[in-house]
Amino acid sequence: MPTGVLLRAADGEPARAAAPGGDAGATGDSAKGKHDMGEHQANRTASDTGCGAGAPDSGRGTAPDSGHRAAAVKAGKYARVERERRFLLDRLPAPGAVTVARRITDRYVEGTRLRLRRVERLDTGECTYKLTQKVPVPPGEPGAVQGLITNLYLSEQEYARLRAALPGPELTKTRLSVPPLGVDVFEGPLLGLVLAEAEFETAEDAETFVPPPGCVAELTDDRHFTGGRLVRTDREELRDGLAGYGVALP
Repeated sequence: MPTGVLLRAADGEPARAAAPGGDAGATGDSAKGKHDMGEHQANRTASDTGCGAGAPDSGRGTAPDSGHRAAAVKAGKYARVERERRFLLDRLPAPGAVTVARRITDRYVEGTRLRLRRVERLDTGECTYKLTQKVPVPPGEPGAVQGLITNLYLSEQEYARLRAALPGPELTKTRLSVPPLGVDVFEGPLLGLVLAEAEFETAEDAETFVPPPGCVAELTDDRHFTGGRLVRTDREELRDGLAGYGVALP
């Protein structure tokens, strides 16, 4: 496990993790094929993702090029580069592997790149609030670099005022911390969807990461499974989309 893998802290931000022992290399199998939520064929194989099947192309490209990505996306004074790999899981993590559980409510502010987030730690009730801007990489950019992310932390009162003033659809999920992963278990129309994410400091760390057990497919390059798209995905769209990975909703 690369030492540059990041964990998500209580507010959802990454924090450096020590490399745990143990083998995370077990993977699952899934069928290849066209993803009904997209329009392209699979562009990753078992050999280059570590999963049983490749993710359909989201329009971000077909092969990693870390040097090109580094030139295209650079951290600024307030924004950092977000490097993340995303995986579709066929099951929930074992309860004993979960260190912390948090309930997350995200509002995607209409007509903007802003996300208003409330995070509640389920064991203590402690809440964190923030306003996030995500600037995605240009279409055609492959790999773990998602773009630039900037966070502004809020008080409960500031959060309430912004939530009342800023319209947009909301997405609710439970995030289970399973170091070095954050496993998201979705609710509502997305019930049955389980995604795992890992964040990284460097492109090398991202490229050498071993996918988690129970990985059906890597979704890093499939934008249909980002929060901004999932918040507008209905049950039938999700069912069709998962069927492209050989996964059936319960």
